[in-house]
Amino acid sequence: MRIHFIQHWFNLAHLACEEALYGGSSLRRFVGIDLGREPMPDATTLLKSRRGPNEHKLGEALFAKVGQELQARSSKVNTGTIVDATIIDAPSSTKNADKARAPEMHQTRKG
Repeated sequence: MRIHFIQHWFNLAHLACEEALYGGSSLRRFVGIDLGREPMPDATTLLKSRRGPNEHKLGEALFAKVGQELQARSSKVNTGTIVDATIIDAPSSTKNADKARAPEMHQTRKG
């Protein structure tokens, strides 16, 4: 069910959800998947596991109940977007009109 929530909160299709779970350790922790002990469900498995709750309108009731519980704890969840902030090696860029770096831009290094 936690995967179902991730798909809903981040508006992820089945394949995108599978990729997000592989790429995001925080999402795997939330879901409770330890890649060292168990396999990751693939997109087809995610699709099949979602059919039952959707056919019986359980998803809507579950989201409403979770919303009530979060509201009782003064918390709120909105849908959002997952952004990959991986640092990669790349040459510095000076592609502006003055052929100079913008003063507000900074560089970092991996590690």
